[in-house]
Amino acid sequence: MEARMEKAAMHLDVPPDLENLINKRLSSGGYADAEDVVRRALEAQDAEESRPDEELRALSAHIEEGYRQVERGELIDGAQARREIQAMKDDWRSSRR
Repeated sequence: MEARMEKAAMHLDVPPDLENLINKRLSSGGYADAEDVVRRALEAQDAEESRPDEELRALSAHIEEGYRQVERGELIDGAQARREIQAMKDDWRSSRR
């Protein structure tokens, strides 16, 4: 018979400014609960910190291309940009599950 040791849940006290940020995210409807908000924030931070140099260079190249598009007047409206960004976020979240 194998004994299982389960860790107790961690409980955090957060200052009012962080509580406000968590509540803001919760009110968006995109999160199940405060734990989901914290989990996604930490996952995003972990992904950001663990990006290889090659990926960072590619990201910088994309940003530079965006600046060049702006300079050429090749803009999209805000609603379209939000749809495209949301689709990218959804794809990223799906790939992390």
